[in-house]
Amino acid sequence: MQITFKLYASLGDYLPKQARANQIDLDIDETDTVQQILERHQLPERLTHLVLINGVFIPPEERMGRQLAPGDQLAVWPPIAGG
Repeated sequence: MQITFKLYASLGDYLPKQARANQIDLDIDETDTVQQILERHQLPERLTHLVLINGVFIPPEERMGRQLAPGDQLAVWPPIAGG
């Protein structure tokens, strides 16, 4: 099945070269979890601060068991500093 994977800010460096505009369509197994996708793309856990599926926040404790559906958008933001 296919999902859209979006990485924002500095995380964009973890996308494959063929990615366009901070996103890529991925073919995944229907049993893949959010955590497995993050690990497959070698995203450091400390940088996966805000994880959303279709705009809904997925807390860290739910990522290992949370699966995706065809057409879902998985978006990830790093922690933001400022003040």
